[in-house]
Amino acid sequence: MLKVPVYLTLVIGLPTVAGSGQPAPQKANAAPPATTRALLKGSHVSLRHARMSLKGARVLAQDAPVSLTTVTFVSRFAPPRKHSLKFVDAYIRNNNEDLAEIRQRSGRPFSIIDSVFTYYGLPTELKYLAVIESELKTSAVSRVGARGPWQLMAGTARDLGLKVKGRYDERTSFTKSTRAAALYLRDLHNEFKDWLLVLAAYNAGPLPVHRAIHRSGSRNFWALERYLPKESQMHVKRFIATAVYFRQMEDMSAASRSMAAL
Repeated sequence: MLKVPVYLTLVIGLPTVAGSGQPAPQKANAAPPATTRALLKGSHVSLRHARMSLKGARVLAQDAPVSLTTVTFVSRFAPPRKHSLKFVDAYIRNNNEDLAEIRQRSGRPFSIIDSVFTYYGLPTELKYLAVIESELKTSAVSRVGARGPWQLMAGTARDLGLKVKGRYDERTSFTKSTRAAALYLRDLHNEFKDWLLVLAAYNAGPLPVHRAIHRSGSRNFWALERYLPKESQMHVKRFIATAVYFRQMEDMSAASRSMAAL
């Protein structure tokens, strides 16, 4: 199981976006807002002592900065300040071996997710949600009965068109459950207009997110997170850290291939 640093169970106070704290609505696959790009520009994440398997070799990545390409890739999901990315470093260091193992078997699952999410106009970065939900395992079952790679509850799955009856359970079909998850994520984004709120609602359900919006007077995740269940706060941050890890590894692999071609 992926481990979360103890200090991350505390609420991390982060500054809100200038002005009202209300983020501009984002369209699926739209470029990150200019303000977000400016705030994130130059952000670095230290991957000290992160050991991972790359083409069968043990690679040590010490103080490897996340490139601007990586930051831009995850910026619609990322924190608004450079210093607030410190939890990414801690999460990757604590879960590096698990993440590396998941990455080794992510080829086919990610290919399916990318295809389905592209069809539905969703950001393909959302594939990392399946990593933190189930480690990409179709056999995953939670203590409350959520099942499959997207950890859908039976009632939600039926509402999304999946068949769940007795031993026949389409939540364990990677392709069918991914289509259902795409529909659910699309509906949540139509409701909240913000991907961080979508991730929180995917974990906690829409009602706690609406309550947090009401209590905080903001639709900015970083302004309202303290009003969300702690598990939902951490769910969003685990997603961000996982997205950064996978993109960083993709960049390293591409660099390794380029070097080998010289």
